[in-house]
Amino acid sequence: MTTAPPIRRRVGVLAHLGALAQLAAIGLIGSILFTVLATFLGVGVGLLPVVGIGVLFLIAFLYVLWATAWLEYERVEGLYGYGLPALRIRRSGQPGFKGWLRTLWQQFTDGPMWRGIASCAIATVLGLLVLPTVGAVVTSVSLLFAPLQTGDVRIVGTGIVIASTAAVIVGIVGILVGAAVLVGLALLHAVLTRAILVPSREALLAEQARAAGAQRAGAVRASEVERTRIERDLHDGVQPRLVSVGMTLGLAQQKIDTDPAAAKALLDEAHTSTKAAITELRQLARGIHASVLDDRGLDAALSALVARSHVPVSLDVRLDGRCSPTAEAALYFAIAESLTNAAKHSRATECRVTVRRRDDGTLWARVEDNGVGGARVLPGGGLDGITNRILAAGGTTRLDSPTGGPTALEVSVPCAS
Repeated sequence: MTTAPPIRRRVGVLAHLGALAQLAAIGLIGSILFTVLATFLGVGVGLLPVVGIGVLFLIAFLYVLWATAWLEYERVEGLYGYGLPALRIRRSGQPGFKGWLRTLWQQFTDGPMWRGIASCAIATVLGLLVLPTVGAVVTSVSLLFAPLQTGDVRIVGTGIVIASTAAVIVGIVGILVGAAVLVGLALLHAVLTRAILVPSREALLAEQARAAGAQRAGAVRASEVERTRIERDLHDGVQPRLVSVGMTLGLAQQKIDTDPAAAKALLDEAHTSTKAAITELRQLARGIHASVLDDRGLDAALSALVARSHVPVSLDVRLDGRCSPTAEAALYFAIAESLTNAAKHSRATECRVTVRRRDDGTLWARVEDNGVGGARVLPGGGLDGITNRILAAGGTTRLDSPTGGPTALEVSVPCAS
């Protein structure tokens, strides 16, 4: 999956006027917001010796930072339409307390979040300049009406007194200078937000190369895990059964002349084993590729999968059309492997599968079971296969499986991957 470059749109007059109005508001709101952030940080650091309390303030500080950055991205995108990607909360994808700590660290070191904070801080400073400039322009406009008054004119807020005959000239100069300052602030805001929030072409290419490398590695790893699984299933299941069929047929051949009844019983046994081997081969082939997925789509394929599950499954699928074969196959495999793991290892008595197509064009699924939990991603295991197959399709996985349960696996794949 490649990332589309942000749209380099020309900013119009209305956008600049909207920027000035927003800056005026941000000058007030931003000052309050950064005061709150500084308070959270100071209280959190100061109360760190007090067990738990300081940590709570620091966690709140981190997520208020993220919310501020998210609002800044949405504001700039709505104002200028740069094509900025939505800011998302970082997740480590690892379960337990260690995974939660890693999530906090990844969020704290998230570059896009800090760029959003920097943009908001600059907008706050510019807003604090916009407010007095607008006040100066309004005062200058009032000076144009000075000849209607008698006597000298006092400029509001300065204590400066000028003759009414010179007030018009001062007013005109003030309007021109104030308007020039406002235009400069609007242009500066547009330039700085683009420089801070819009990735450069080099950064985009580097990110695309990194994502392509990760997908390639995931695809290679997924194929290795799948090959190992097929070899294991053939070696542990079908191969011994076929060897048994061959031995049974050999015994039947030896007894067919001396003991026809025993030979017939052996042939019946071989016939039963052959049908069982065919069933196992069919299930193995279905695990490699589900033909119903191509013919009737993900909803029908998952319904058939749930019907074969050894654990009762509640299925909730809401899709408004088909996605790419790669995306559907990756999601189907992840759900199938999750249900297999739930039946083999979790001792679950029920599962729930939820599938949605989100507004951002991703195919999302969540598989939950009420088992004993403690699931881990181990090299060569089923969860490792899920992770690498989803990664190869350009998606992400998130596992939450505390000891004692329940277990929840979330996968998200670009619909057009």
